Amino acid sequence: MPAQHCFPRLLAAVLGAALLTMSVDASALSRRDQAAVDAITARMEAAETAYKQALVKMGNADPAGSGEADKALEDMEDVVAACSGQRGCSVPSLLSTYKRLLKLTADIEGSDLLFDELPPGTAGHHITSFAEDVPEAARAAALLDDDGHRFDRMVQYNPAVQEGIRRWLTDMRGALLTSYENYQYMRHLMWPQYERAGLPEALLFGILAKESNGRVHSTSRAGAAGPLQFMYATGKRFGLGDDGTGFDTRYDAYAASEASVSYLNERMRELNGNIELALAAYNGGEGRALRVYQGAGGKGFWDADVYAQFPPETRDYVPMVIAAAWLFLHPDEYGLTLPRVDPKPAQLRLEQPASIYQLTICLGNRGVREGYMRALRNYNPRYQADDRLPAGTILQATTRIAGLYKRQCIRGPRADMARELVASDPGRAIK
Repeated sequence: MPAQHCFPRLLAAVLGAALLTMSVDASALSRRDQAAVDAITARMEAAETAYKQALVKMGNADPAGSGEADKALEDMEDVVAACSGQRGCSVPSLLSTYKRLLKLTADIEGSDLLFDELPPGTAGHHITSFAEDVPEAARAAALLDDDGHRFDRMVQYNPAVQEGIRRWLTDMRGALLTSYENYQYMRHLMWPQYERAGLPEALLFGILAKESNGRVHSTSRAGAAGPLQFMYATGKRFGLGDDGTGFDTRYDAYAASEASVSYLNERMRELNGNIELALAAYNGGEGRALRVYQGAGGKGFWDADVYAQFPPETRDYVPMVIAAAWLFLHPDEYGLTLPRVDPKPAQLRLEQPASIYQLTICLGNRGVREGYMRALRNYNPRYQADDRLPAGTILQATTRIAGLYKRQCIRGPRADMARELVASDPGRAIK
């Protein structure tokens, strides 16, 4: 079985065995049990070493590497099975080894983690192609990775970013929480594009929070629009604009995210992979950013000669985006409790004419601080909140919203009240 297909199977083995094993106090083990545990640990270490050596061979285009990687992963499965049946052996402790190997494979394209261990001149693109074949492993690595954030190594954590964190945690805390909540509803529409491109999810959230707080209908006085605030001309270059029906796709979360990936990758190629300068270009203009970068001999955004050439808005924008991204990755360290959201997508078919305003009223807001209007508007950007939509209209929603609609918005006192409120005419109050 190819190595990339062994990863999900090994994950299932590790997690399944973890549920069946109980931790045992090491001091209570017999010498025989302790020796068996030590032997199992040594076998896992040997398999890890063998897997790393196989990756080096694959990096050097050695055809033996793939088979050796498969064999190492199969050895790990055997180790997990042995551990689950051995008194005193903790399967969850094996997860740390598995986690390292997931990162070694899945994060290789955007990280120096593996290349630091390879000999000079290794052809890294061979290993990259291997990693691209294991999306399941990449997702598992992201879920298991709670301390090795790649974004942290790509940006500077300096006093300007710290000031941005202070602002997000004080007078802008509500905006940050709203941004997070809105993002969770749209995550399945936006994150896959960033994931495929190897761009950090934290970067997407940081941009979204600073640009629009996650409101797809957001516009600026300068003419930027949508959740990621594309100017018309820039958006058009990257496939955004009128889709032929009169709808501007800058307001579409999926399309905007796709365009953002293309834009950022183009800037990163020009600016030597520097996230701060790419963000400066996003806000202050790509032409300016490239001229400043080239004129400064490739210096980074925080160099005084570079920093001074950007306008105050950009000098504020860059650390604020990074600060929001940092809090997205490290909420617990800052006492930040992020909202719980149930964003499982579902479709809602209107059984009666209604507007998003009317639905917002009858759905209520139990468990959701600000109700569901923003989620409905973000999912259905083609409709204005007060548009009266005919029966049979299909709206994008969540399973929770669809369930509440059937219980509260078709008939009954809540449904009647919502219809009455949206139909009210203040002019009739004057006699």
